[in-house]
Amino acid sequence: MKIRFFVFPLWLSLVSCQIGPKFQLPEFPHPSKWKNSSEISSSYLPDEWWKLYGDQELNRLIKRSFMANQDLAAAKSRVETARALVSIDRSKFFPILDLAGSAARQRSSESASAGQDFSITQDRYQSRFQFAYDPDLWGIKKRTYQASSARAAAAEDLLDSHRLDLAAEVSRQFFLIEGLNAQIEILKNTIKSRQESIQLLHSKLQAGLSDGLAVSRAQTEYQLAKHDLSLLERQQGSATHALAVLCGSTPSEFHMKPPQNHSQLPKIRPYLPAEILQRRPDVRAAEKELQAANEEIGIAQSAFYPQFSLGGSAGFESLSVSHFLDWENRVLSLAANLSAPVFDAGKNTAHLKKSRSYYDQALAQYRQSLLIALREVEDAMTDLINLSRSKNALKQALQSSIETQNLSKDRYNQGLVSYLEVIEAERTTLQIQLLQSQVHANEKITFALLAKSLGGGWREQ
Repeated sequence: MKIRFFVFPLWLSLVSCQIGPKFQLPEFPHPSKWKNSSEISSSYLPDEWWKLYGDQELNRLIKRSFMANQDLAAAKSRVETARALVSIDRSKFFPILDLAGSAARQRSSESASAGQDFSITQDRYQSRFQFAYDPDLWGIKKRTYQASSARAAAAEDLLDSHRLDLAAEVSRQFFLIEGLNAQIEILKNTIKSRQESIQLLHSKLQAGLSDGLAVSRAQTEYQLAKHDLSLLERQQGSATHALAVLCGSTPSEFHMKPPQNHSQLPKIRPYLPAEILQRRPDVRAAEKELQAANEEIGIAQSAFYPQFSLGGSAGFESLSVSHFLDWENRVLSLAANLSAPVFDAGKNTAHLKKSRSYYDQALAQYRQSLLIALREVEDAMTDLINLSRSKNALKQALQSSIETQNLSKDRYNQGLVSYLEVIEAERTTLQIQLLQSQVHANEKITFALLAKSLGGGWREQ
């Protein structure tokens, strides 16, 4: 068989075309500026944005979580899986060449071979290179490779997104614990102060300068403060256990230095909405999934066209080992196959409809990811602005509350009011102090959420 047997199929392979739609990222209207960006600093956000807090313990915990978090380890494995699938699809561009060999001995029946001029026992030795190749005439292999490459890139983006989420969640739990520690310290001081007040009221009661009602009310407030302390300690324990799991450790083996409430609140520049949408790893992942879905439409459309395949084998075959490699014992087989769909009961049409519906799903998810990204940035900036206002209001409220508390104690000591007024003033002061601690912690937590919503650190070009 002559080599020109393959000329036409190979020529078809060289002039192959790609069936299906060309991927274009759909347009999405986005705002030119942020709604509440006027009160945000112009500083850039570095890659390791959590270091802006200036807390070494937080830096250590985030570094540990990057090394030991199990969800992050699973995300890394998914990236390796996706890359392996890309290598598999890339290998389909190349011919398959196998080497096969065999050695056999066959014995025939003596009665069946009586009078025949051959031995009843025969040996047969074979060794062949087998060749197979499917020309990518309609771009199926190329689109399959492009789809798997897009999904591998999406897996890498999701890994970045998971790493960003992890840093933000570790920061959130860390500052939650910091805020709870501050509130616990406030309550402990309050309990100590109320215990001293009870002792003072007991002395006045014994001296006939007070009644039992003031003592019982002070005792009630004392026990309520202890109750609030137990609730905060329970929340502190839950947050610490959650932080342990984030860092890849069991709660019983996890140790951290208690937050000292000395970390600073960073301020950064949010940049422009269009650039945020390009940086967000979850948005990039949604874009890659959309691209993969587009490639699958082309794959489904290619199923309506004829498919070609080439194959062959070459080697040696002999009845004797000593003459196995003799040139006259060579064997050769060449083939070209063509198949075209005639009737499939609508299978190819259904596959095409399925691919288009997957694309529509991916498009909706992509647009939704853009909307969520913009909303999260706006939410974080709005929260930071309003938390700052709340902090200033609480600062002034605390000053007034302390003044009211001191005046109520003076009025009680002068016998002008009941002890209930003192209790109400102290309760208001305590509430404001606890709210202040919560706001301080929430500001730092919200900055972590802002850094996450911005897509991580910014590099100055």
